[in-house]
Amino acid sequence: MIDDFLTGDLSDVEEAVRKAAATEIMPRHRRLAAHEVDEKTGPHDLVTIADRLAEEHLAASLTALLPGSVVVGEEGVHADPADADGLHGDPPVWIVDPVDGTRQFVRGEAGFCTLVALALHGEVLASWTYAPVLEEMAVAVRGAGATLNGAPVRSGSPAPDAELRVAMSHPDYTTPEQKRALLGLAVPGVDARPCGSAGLEYLGVARGDLDAVAFSWELPWDHAAGLLLVTEAGGAHLTLAGEPFRITGGNALPFTAARDEATARRIRELLS
Repeated sequence: MIDDFLTGDLSDVEEAVRKAAATEIMPRHRRLAAHEVDEKTGPHDLVTIADRLAEEHLAASLTALLPGSVVVGEEGVHADPADADGLHGDPPVWIVDPVDGTRQFVRGEAGFCTLVALALHGEVLASWTYAPVLEEMAVAVRGAGATLNGAPVRSGSPAPDAELRVAMSHPDYTTPEQKRALLGLAVPGVDARPCGSAGLEYLGVARGDLDAVAFSWELPWDHAAGLLLVTEAGGAHLTLAGEPFRITGGNALPFTAARDEATARRIRELLS
């Protein structure tokens, strides 16, 4: 079933993502009322009515496209942590972040996106990264490459001896051990800055505008789509243990995704 789905016309998935954004997200961009924004775990972890309604929209449309599939979404798991068990089950699972970069969305900025990934038994098979304000849609299918607005996208490699551009988790918003690891990037030859929307940072790596990311959290909806996008564009990802990142969890953190394997190894060594 899943093989037939992946080798078929996936434009219906892309259309579902676009429709959710057009229906539930964009009409609220720069129009949110105060009561439509809430904190989840603190002031740096926001949720809006757009997040909730877009996830509901996507859950209905995506499971209709692939009968028997389930959804693991950021807002659904926040409401009921047992929903995350779908990552470990036998049905195909849609991993959804309806608004990745909610703080940017709340501020009325353009730097947010919708992330959707399709996985089975812990393996990400396809992904969609959609930035509606920027009008960018990146699609990746395992073994079939990555595209941006329909054109093939390749990450390439940094120029020899060039300063590496890295987006990373803010060191102050993680554990002391992970903070020390992230501060390992504060060396000559690395230009590290705090990350924005994880999905858009992954897109930056895939298109070669950014050399690497370094993240200290493993929420699957933030990473599943982008990791496949980077991989299919020619990049690589490694955890602190030197292993590929697993969407099912249990990773040695922080981890990195980079334009090529050599850069991933270099960033991992600095984090170590």
